[in-house]
Amino acid sequence: MNNPIFYLNRKTLTWLQILPPLFLYLLQSLECKETSESLPLHIYDHIFAQSPSPPRVPEFKNRIRRIFLGIVFGCLTGFICAIIFACFIRIFVQYICRTPILKGAVIFSPKIAPRTLQIALSNETQLLGSSANGEYYRAVLDNGLVVAVKRLEPFENGSTQSKSVKRRIQCELEMLSRLRHRNLMSLRAYVRESDRFSLVYDYVPNGSLEDAVQKVRANQLQLGWEIRHRIAVGVIKGLRYLHFGCNPRILHYDLKPTNVMLDEEFEPRLGDCGLAKLMPSAGRATSGYTAPECFQSCRYTDKSDIFSFGVILGVLLTGRDPLDPFFREVGRGSLGQWLRHLQQAGEAREALDKGILGEEVQEDEMLMVVRIAVVCLSDLPADRPSSDELVPMLTQLHSF
Repeated sequence: MNNPIFYLNRKTLTWLQILPPLFLYLLQSLECKETSESLPLHIYDHIFAQSPSPPRVPEFKNRIRRIFLGIVFGCLTGFICAIIFACFIRIFVQYICRTPILKGAVIFSPKIAPRTLQIALSNETQLLGSSANGEYYRAVLDNGLVVAVKRLEPFENGSTQSKSVKRRIQCELEMLSRLRHRNLMSLRAYVRESDRFSLVYDYVPNGSLEDAVQKVRANQLQLGWEIRHRIAVGVIKGLRYLHFGCNPRILHYDLKPTNVMLDEEFEPRLGDCGLAKLMPSAGRATSGYTAPECFQSCRYTDKSDIFSFGVILGVLLTGRDPLDPFFREVGRGSLGQWLRHLQQAGEAREALDKGILGEEVQEDEMLMVVRIAVVCLSDLPADRPSSDELVPMLTQLHSF
């Protein structure tokens, strides 16, 4: 650094590096006839810059955008694949764990042996009655036990729909077999044949409520108010158990006298609980016990069961069939409308069956039950009481 010759040479070299670009720019400026007297600042920056030029900003942003989109699409693809895989695993597990369609006899009572039940069903049995979804038979097992067998309507073999229906009925029967209540028919066993189910219940000697009512109309049986009141209380207690004592709650779907069985003491037992929902051939359109909302919106609730119970109350009180042409002849379209008209007119006593008219105290009870029946037969489901409210209404009539 103290050598003047070296210092001069280095300075000279620096100027030699600067001058050529400067002269080149001046020549270009003269050719373009620029009038500016001084060089722009960016020219000096270009001349004296010691570092390379910065990268192009648009290209850098495009690379970042491509990387970001790649990450997003990769995450979405992985998420969608995970969902598809999880759904596949769930469907596969449900397929493996689904309830198999059992064949032969399925027993829920220790008193019944599968072999003796099969023999009893193959032998000649006594027909007790029929309904829209099957027929009732009386059968005697080898050990002397008498049972009632209901043979459901056959299915179409081989169709996917029939297999699905069979599986649903089987699951429903497994649930019904666990129900235990004094006013319910106890399912003791069932037999899955090739094209139908046969349900095995306890045998009740007095048949159905429909049988008893027909005998009363033919003067072959006398049913006093005490027995009719007992039947009404037993039916609503069975409904209360289904609606509030089961988890999940069970709706009957087809409550009518043919599905109310009577034991030797005329204690009622509800049968066919929930079966009408499962049976493809079980139509309720012609039943006078069906709630109006079932026709209007095809919606069935516990209040629909209450409407059917109200019709049963009307039958017990009047002895008339709900489809009797009498109601059209008097200008009232149904049993419920007729009862409501008589109650509002103060003539409810005219609706009572003459075979149960007796003491004044009993007539007062019957008139209170007429009021309860009219409320149960309200057109709006919200206006009907629940089964939990009806039990004390019917068991403590003088409190209302």
